[in-house]
Amino acid sequence: MPLADKVRPNSFDEVAGQKHLLSPGAPFRRIIESGHLPSLVFHGPPGTGKTTVADIIAKNYNKEFYRLNATVASLSDVKDILSLSRTVTSADGIILYIDEIQYFNKKQQQSLLEYVEDGRVTLISSTTENPFFSLYPALLSRSSVFEFKPVEPADMVPVLRRAFDYCNSSEPQKKTCGDETLAYIAQGCGGDVRKALGTLENLFYSCDGELLPELAKELSQRSAIRFDRDGNEHYDLLSALQKSVRGSDPDAAVFYLARILEGGDLISACRRLMIMACEDIGLAYPMCIPIVKACVDIAVSVGLPEASLPLSDAAVLLATAPKSNSAYIAYDKAVSAINSGKGTEIPSYLRDTHRPDADTGYKYPHSFPNHYVAQRYLPPDIPGGSLYTFGDNKTERTAKDYWDLIKGISKKDN
Repeated sequence: MPLADKVRPNSFDEVAGQKHLLSPGAPFRRIIESGHLPSLVFHGPPGTGKTTVADIIAKNYNKEFYRLNATVASLSDVKDILSLSRTVTSADGIILYIDEIQYFNKKQQQSLLEYVEDGRVTLISSTTENPFFSLYPALLSRSSVFEFKPVEPADMVPVLRRAFDYCNSSEPQKKTCGDETLAYIAQGCGGDVRKALGTLENLFYSCDGELLPELAKELSQRSAIRFDRDGNEHYDLLSALQKSVRGSDPDAAVFYLARILEGGDLISACRRLMIMACEDIGLAYPMCIPIVKACVDIAVSVGLPEASLPLSDAAVLLATAPKSNSAYIAYDKAVSAINSGKGTEIPSYLRDTHRPDADTGYKYPHSFPNHYVAQRYLPPDIPGGSLYTFGDNKTERTAKDYWDLIKGISKKDN
C-alpha cells in the first residue's frame, strides 16, 4: 500500500490545506456537519485531498458507501451499484463516490440522474478537469461544486513529518529527517500531497541514517511541473501566456513560456507565439510577425531544450512591443456581417472580366495619380469604413495620415 494511503487523514482537521472548505465555520464544512448531504462535485489538481474528503464524509454518515473509478468502470458497474439502492440495507440511501468522473461518457452519467434526483443515491464525484465542461449539465445542476486548490508548502510539511514518523516507527534502525529536507519536498511537488508523500517514501528507503536535503532536492526538482497536454492545465498555461503578452508583462510571459516548455510542449508554444504576433501586436509593429516566425523556425530546427532561447526572445519581444488588434477586430466585424446575410452582392465591376456579361467600369488605381482613385469595393449593403479602424499606435497613425492625404488630393483632382 502506498504511503499516501497508509497515512490518509481520518478527520477534516488532519487534511492538508483546503482551509477555504474545511476550516471550522467554512460553508462547506457546515453543510457536511449539518447532517444534510447534497450531491457534490470536487474539482482540482491531483493530490489535493478530493478522495480523502469523500472518505471522511462517508465515515460520518449512516449510509452504504460504494466507490468507482471512472477510468476503469463500465456502465454495468454503475447499474450494479444503483440496483443496491433498493435493498433493505440501503433504506437510508447510499453514497456513491466516482473518481475521475470526466472519463464517464454521457450515457454513463445520464444513468445516475434518476437516482440522484429522488435521493436514493448521494453522488460525490471528483475530477481534475473543469466540471462545467466535462460533466453532463443535467447532472451538474443537481450537484454542489467545490474547488480544491494546490496545497501550500507550509500546510504540507506537517503531513510529511507525520508520514516520516509513521515510516520510522516500522524500522528497527531509526532515521532522522530535518525540516530543511521536508521543506525541499513540500516546495518541489507542485501542491500535490500524494506526490510529496511518494517522494518522501522513496527518499526514506534510499537513505541509511539521515534523509539528506540534497537528495530530496534531486528527487523533487521536477515534480512541481504540472502540465497535462490534454487537460485544463494545457489551455490555462497557454491562456496565461497570451494574456501576459497582451498585458505587456515580459516577466510573466517568460514564466508561462517556461512552464509550457519544461512540460515538453514545444509545438503549442510555437503556435501560440505566432498567433499573438498577428492578433495582439499586429499592425502596431508588422515586422514582429516575420521575426517571431524566424524564432519559431529556429526553435523547431534545434528542438528542446535549446528551443527555449529563440522562443524566450520572441516572448519578450511580443510583451514589450506596441499592441494593436485593429485587423483582428476588422475581420471579426466582417464575419458578423457575413453571418447576418450581408455582402452577398459583389459590385459588378469587381467581378471576373472573362465572363460574358463583364462590367468594364472598373478603375485601375495605378493609372491615377498617387496610385489611388475613389471607388467602392465593398458590397452595397456594407458601409465603407465600418470594419477597419486605424489603431492609435505610431505605425497605424502614420498610415492613416498618408491615406487621409492621398484621398484629400484625389478629391481636389475630381
